[in-house]
Amino acid sequence: MTDQNAIRVAAVVVLDRFHRVLTVRKEGTDRFMQPGGKPELHESPQQTAVREVSEEIGLHLEPAQLVDMGTFRAQAANEKNTAVICHNFLVEFDDAALDLLDSLQPAAEIAELRWFALDSLTPAEYLAPLLTEQVAPAVRELLAMPDSATR
Repeated sequence: MTDQNAIRVAAVVVLDRFHRVLTVRKEGTDRFMQPGGKPELHESPQQTAVREVSEEIGLHLEPAQLVDMGTFRAQAANEKNTAVICHNFLVEFDDAALDLLDSLQPAAEIAELRWFALDSLTPAEYLAPLLTEQVAPAVRELLAMPDSATR
């Protein structure tokens, strides 16, 4: 695949205190992925991530909450012969956010929200390859670091 067959997006791993990851499934698709989407003109990856998460699941984040995980690339979940290049962020919530996280609802093009245990995010036909092959392992590695910046 060349970059001509690539979609550039920004996305967020929303992680709760139980190390569950919030995923979304878009209307007309079968795979769950992290919330996020394509940038608007002159929008930074961080701005895109904040806007998309707000539009898709009603979670209003501050840019300072986002931990920059870098850029990942994998086969696009819903488009054949296309790669997804994703600038990824992590936001971790503690007990104080349980009510907030329970109140999230699908919006815009999102049909369904589903929580998955981080350790269960392995390749499966109902999960996006980017999430299972790249992002989830990176989150597990980040959380295993004794001086993790996410805590």
